[in-house]
Amino acid sequence: MHSTPLCQAPASEIRSPRSVFPRGAVDCHAHVCGPAAQYPYAQERIYTPPDASLEDYRSLLRMLGVVRAVLVQPSVYGTDNRALIDALKTDSTHLRGVAVLPIDSKMVKDKELEQLHAVGVRGLRCNLVDVADPSGSLPIEALTSLALRIAPLGWHLELLMHVNAYPQLASIFANFPVDLVFGHFGYCHAKHGIHNAGFQGLLSLMKDQRAWVKMTGPYRISAQSAAATKTGAIADLYADMRPFNDAVLAANPKQLVWGSDWPHVMVKNTMPHDADLCDLFGDWVSDAHLRETILVDNPAMLYDFS
Repeated sequence: MHSTPLCQAPASEIRSPRSVFPRGAVDCHAHVCGPAAQYPYAQERIYTPPDASLEDYRSLLRMLGVVRAVLVQPSVYGTDNRALIDALKTDSTHLRGVAVLPIDSKMVKDKELEQLHAVGVRGLRCNLVDVADPSGSLPIEALTSLALRIAPLGWHLELLMHVNAYPQLASIFANFPVDLVFGHFGYCHAKHGIHNAGFQGLLSLMKDQRAWVKMTGPYRISAQSAAATKTGAIADLYADMRPFNDAVLAANPKQLVWGSDWPHVMVKNTMPHDADLCDLFGDWVSDAHLRETILVDNPAMLYDFS
C-alpha cells in the first residue's frame, strides 16, 4: 500500500458565491483526480488526493455559475494523461486541457501531440518546483526544445515555479518561442513581497506580452489561513496577497486569467471554500469590465475557446 499522505477533501458545503461571474467565464485551473480504481495514481507521487471526479467538478461549476473550464494535469498522474483525455472527450465545447509530457522533447512523439490537440489540449505544464540544480539555474535548454515542439500547434508552456528564486527571470525568458503561463501569481510567497527581483521580472514579461499569470491559489502563498480572518469579511481573506493581485493588474490585465484550483490538493491549513475564492476575486477586481476581460476574453484567446 502506498504511504503518501492523504490530502484534505475540498469543502462540501453547498454555497454559491455572492459575486456573479459574467456569461462565458472560464475556470482556468482545476484538476480531475480519480476515481483511483479506474485511473491509478503514480507510485512516485508525494501526496494522495481523495477522488475528485469530473462529475464532482461539474457540480462545483454549477454552484459557481460557470460553464467553461480548463483541466490541468495534476502531478499525481505524472505523464499519464488518460484521466485528463477522457474528461476532455466528454465536452469538446466547454472544456480545454493542459497536459504533462516528459521535459525531454526527444521522448515526445508528434502523433501524441496531435492526439492531445484533437481532444482539446492547448498547453503543457512543467513542474519546476524543487527541481532546479544547486546553481539555481533552470533547465532552459530542455524547456526551449519542448517549446519548439509545441509552437506549431499554437500551444503555451505553463510553469509551476517559484519566480522569487530567479532574479534574472525576465532575461532568461525574453526570447522564449511560445507564450508562458505562470501559476499561482508566480508562486511567490507573500513574505518575499512584490519588490522581489523574480516577481518584478514576471511583471516585466507580462508588460512585454511574453507571460500570462494565473490568479490562482492565494492560500498557497499567503502567510494567513482562511481561519485567521477575524471579521469574516472577504476583503480580509489572504490580505497579504492583495499587493500581488494589484501588481499583476497594473502590469497588464490582458495577460491574466483566473482559476479555482479545485480540489485544492495539499492544503495543510484551513480548506478554502470556492464561493469565498470567487467573492475574493470579485473584491480584488472590482471593475466589471476588467472582470470580463480576465474571466471571459483572455481565456478565450489563450485556450482557443470559440
